[in-house]
Amino acid sequence: ALPASAPPLPLTPPGGRIALARDAAFSFVYPHVIEAWRRAGATILPFSPLADDGPDDSADCCWLPGGYPELHAPRLAAATGFRDAMQRFADTRPVHGECGGYMTLGAGLVDAQGVRHRMLGLLGLETSYAKRRMHLGYRRATPLAAVPGLGAQPMRGHEFHYASILAQPDAALARVTDANGAEVPETGSHRAMAGGGQVTGTFFHLIAPATV
Repeated sequence: ALPASAPPLPLTPPGGRIALARDAAFSFVYPHVIEAWRRAGATILPFSPLADDGPDDSADCCWLPGGYPELHAPRLAAATGFRDAMQRFADTRPVHGECGGYMTLGAGLVDAQGVRHRMLGLLGLETSYAKRRMHLGYRRATPLAAVPGLGAQPMRGHEFHYASILAQPDAALARVTDANGAEVPETGSHRAMAGGGQVTGTFFHLIAPATV
């Protein structure tokens, strides 16, 4: 039997109308996260970057979840409609990416064959699968800049990816530690946009606000 414990803190949605990337390249977000957003009254507006779609213009924030952008990098690089729409959206509204979504927000992604593909360029992040190295474990993140829906509240999350960071030039989004309390280099990034928007991204998948 498991010991009694308090229920997790509720997850505040990052906006009232959330544009959510959903297709084969962006397929991983914990279901309880979406469920909590809906229970709080948020409307989810799915769109497909692989179909060259952009976020719904009625949305007040955009969330790019994890997935497998490295397997679809040529299509994403060629999706100019998606790229243009994301740049317009991010200029005035918050955009957040988790893991694969974070890599897509970056400047470029090198695939397993060593070929670099252009990504959105909303952050300066450069990642590579040419030299694969597994990063796995639970994480605690203390934001250094506001995260949509969470502000500066500490977060619990899970990291699982094989990408290596080649460059991460933007300001760190958070101080991130592993389950043993040791700091990890995957701090995430954030960038303020000229029109008042903000782009943020992390390598970990949000699970819940941290209580300790």
